[in-house]
Amino acid sequence: MRNSTYLRAPRMLFLLLLLFSATAFGQNITVKGTVRDASKATLPGVNILVQGTKTGTITDLDGNYSISVSPQGKLIFSFVGCKAQTIEVNGKTSIDVVLEEDAKTMDEIVVVGYGTAKKSDVTGAVSSVNSKTLKEVPVTNVAQSMQGRVAGVQIDQTSTRPGDATQIRIRGTRSLSASNEPLIIVDGIPFMGTFNDINPGDIKSVNILKDASATAIYGSRGANGVILITTNRGDVNKLTLKYSGYTGVGKVIKEYSVFNAAEFLKMKNQPGNKSFPLLSQETAGQAAGVDTDWQSLMYQTAKIQSHDISVSGGNDKFSGNTGIGYYDETAVLPGQSYTRITGRIVLDAKLTDWFKMGLSTQNAFSIRHGESANNMFNMLANSPLVAPYDANGNIVLQPHYPREDSYSPLFDKDSKLWDQQRKRFSTLNSTYAEIKFMPELKYRLNVGMNYSHDDYGDFYSSKSSFKAGGLSSASTSATTTYNYAIENLLYYDKTVGKHTIGVTLMQSAEKQQYTYNSVSGENMTADEMQFYNLGMAKNGVGVNANAQSYYEKALLSYMGRVNYSFDSRYILTATFRSDGSSVLSEGHKWHTYPALAFAWNAKNESFLKNVSVLSTLKARLGYGQTSNQAIDPYSTLGAMSQTKYNFGTSYEYGYNLSTLPNKAVGWEYTTAYNAGLEWGVFNDRISGSVELYLQKTSDVLVKKALLPSSGVSGNILANVGETENKGVEISIHSENFMPKKDGDFSWSTDLNVGINRNKIVKLSSGVNQDINNGWFVGQPINVIYDYTKLGIWQTDEAAEAKKYNCEPGDIKIKDLNGDGKIDATNDRSVIKTFEPNFVFGFTNRFAYKDFDLSVVTYGQVGGTLVSTIHQGQSYLNRLDGRRNNLNVNYWTTDNPTNDYPRINSNTQATYNSTLGYFDASYWKIKTIALGYNVPNRLTKKWNISGLRVYASCNNVATLFSPYMKAGGLDPQPTNYFSQENGGGSQQTRQLVVGLNTPPTRQFIFGVDFKF
Repeated sequence: MRNSTYLRAPRMLFLLLLLFSATAFGQNITVKGTVRDASKATLPGVNILVQGTKTGTITDLDGNYSISVSPQGKLIFSFVGCKAQTIEVNGKTSIDVVLEEDAKTMDEIVVVGYGTAKKSDVTGAVSSVNSKTLKEVPVTNVAQSMQGRVAGVQIDQTSTRPGDATQIRIRGTRSLSASNEPLIIVDGIPFMGTFNDINPGDIKSVNILKDASATAIYGSRGANGVILITTNRGDVNKLTLKYSGYTGVGKVIKEYSVFNAAEFLKMKNQPGNKSFPLLSQETAGQAAGVDTDWQSLMYQTAKIQSHDISVSGGNDKFSGNTGIGYYDETAVLPGQSYTRITGRIVLDAKLTDWFKMGLSTQNAFSIRHGESANNMFNMLANSPLVAPYDANGNIVLQPHYPREDSYSPLFDKDSKLWDQQRKRFSTLNSTYAEIKFMPELKYRLNVGMNYSHDDYGDFYSSKSSFKAGGLSSASTSATTTYNYAIENLLYYDKTVGKHTIGVTLMQSAEKQQYTYNSVSGENMTADEMQFYNLGMAKNGVGVNANAQSYYEKALLSYMGRVNYSFDSRYILTATFRSDGSSVLSEGHKWHTYPALAFAWNAKNESFLKNVSVLSTLKARLGYGQTSNQAIDPYSTLGAMSQTKYNFGTSYEYGYNLSTLPNKAVGWEYTTAYNAGLEWGVFNDRISGSVELYLQKTSDVLVKKALLPSSGVSGNILANVGETENKGVEISIHSENFMPKKDGDFSWSTDLNVGINRNKIVKLSSGVNQDINNGWFVGQPINVIYDYTKLGIWQTDEAAEAKKYNCEPGDIKIKDLNGDGKIDATNDRSVIKTFEPNFVFGFTNRFAYKDFDLSVVTYGQVGGTLVSTIHQGQSYLNRLDGRRNNLNVNYWTTDNPTNDYPRINSNTQATYNSTLGYFDASYWKIKTIALGYNVPNRLTKKWNISGLRVYASCNNVATLFSPYMKAGGLDPQPTNYFSQENGGGSQQTRQLVVGLNTPPTRQFIFGVDFKF
């Protein structure tokens, strides 16, 4: 008995130990931690679920969580826009998690116009850019930050002054006379303002519709592509306070290259220089050793700052977002600056299960100084041999006197002597109401109103370099634009088994009103009055009737769209749109046009589902027609102009017919075809798309010259031309290094390439060329029609040069017809095209531990750049020695170059336009930004859920630019040809590189944080 009890005791002890062990093993532990995104910012609202159970929690406002789980359990972390992660606990009580962005999830919902769609269901060519990408480049407006980001979208600057706009072309230029600008939609409402009216910090995403199947839904307004801007709205179930700000300075990257004192004297003493020759510096009336660098005296340090504060929050019933922004930038030249204040309020309310409504107001007030003033000429043309100050330290009024009448640019530093000021207020207000009649059927009303007002004034004192002793002048103008839009939309969406159908019906009405008035005065009583009291102009106030403007225009539209999807494999979109425009002739105001697109999600087919290497494969085909009615109102009605007629010592006003009426002006039509392929391999570690497109535009509006017998000088619009655009777009995203755990090195790359080929197919009356407008059948719309420069006549070619009335050192022009003479009729041809071979964007992002680095670059290969400062009409490349000139490689007997002619060449005035053509290739490193994400353990005591500090450099470098190697400052455009002094026969609307504020390199320091 005792032995039996003895034997049972160890067994009981063993069973107790097993029971204790099992109990200990099965007991839950508490796991705590913090969840962050890839930028190390904490993520509130992350769902955390214990695998295999219904137990879960979410992270708090600081991204922290606490959950009870088995030591051997697994936790699933999921958040919208991020890849879900499953992590084994393995007995750990502290687990911090970094969730990576899921590109497929982030882009799953795409704004496509009058609604949204899953990316997998999109049938048209739509490109998206999110706010994180846009913020990589701190700039004035969102268009500047999109440069090089989207294939097929070419964005060029139009000036280097603060606050200037950009030119955007989506898949090339279509129209010859009408607008080529894309339509801008902000939160569903057509936007009549400029990108400068929108605070970049308020933007959530930008979607660009490029092909006809995508843009047809916007009808005639979408003929040149559509840019859909979605702004931030309220966050549900959390309250967030955000601040983003930066400040920085800018320095001139490179000065214009002009002659110094020694080089200037050498130029003026060349044998051919008969314009005020000098033998020595003393004979110029200056002390020896004077070598004035006028640019260094004028340039200053530019300053920039930006501040944005926003508050967002709400619940499932009410949500809102409000914010204010401040932006201020000064230029490297005095008198140029741009300041903007923005404010917005967005409210959304779900009042019942079947009714919701919302409203938003976005407002901007800006002040811009020196928007078009160009005192660069006096700065560069002033002689380096003259001192800027006299013996008493006073500014020398006329440094060139008596040889020149220009005044010193140093007076332009005094803001009382000149000013150009534009005050602008713009507001975009919209409201919507949505009624859900049943789960499948809903109605939505959109109402939007745009209003903008500009007050402009300028003043130039007689002492300023702009007047150089002439009478002072002042002017003021006021511009007001008002636009409203009302849209009625009906949506029906239904899914039955594998079939999904969506129907959108829309009726809309738009009206726009525009007024412009201006007055001017001369010989102001006192400089201090500037433009604030034109009644004090001694020579009276002038009102030019031809400079006043008013118009109204309206658009009435109907639209229908049907989307059908079968099993997420086959998607079909059919669209029709009918527009009626008030600006066109009677009988031509209405047009209805269709669009049809098909997409095949091949990856969802059974025969590809198990192909593990392939993660995405989608093919798209699209066809559609759009139209363009973007001509000036009343263009079809004819116009009168006011003219003064002298009667002895007085005059009377008379009126003459300046434009004939045209009862047959109708729409320009663009028929577009698109084929696209989206692909991804290795779980989309490498993904991209390829687009092929063809656009044919017919009934192009062309300005036909009128015969003298018509009694009217000028042109008349007619629908007679045809143009064509075709191209290829390639986009690639790659995750080159993916982190295996938090803090590991990562590297991703975005690359896009756009190729567009444009040509004129037909002009009016069967003609093959219109030399005055620079249009030629078979050639691109924008070309250069001029002489062909072969080089410079050399000494051993003196006999041949004499046949052409030239001598060594003169410009050598190609004799096209071989008749032994050069003339404008027979020896000019299309010699260059502005169209590049291709444009590209290349962005790299790196991260390691708490640091991140981004490098944004873009550029182009091929095309032609017109540098108007190198053309003799600019007076900076006349090489006659009268003024200072660009320091170019001119011909002498000791320097037999083929670049530029000899001093005072007698052929230069005739052929000097050929000196300004350069290869437009370049690769620009736009921005390098280095950021540090402060760890949460250091910020949580201040209740900061995310803190990032960064430093960036804008306009870092420009590589591989033939223009810069030839002495140019920057190959990017600075102005339109019509606003520059230059030669050639290019269209006046073409962008060129001219005399403007020099480009600057900015050094910026910023901080982003949120509570």
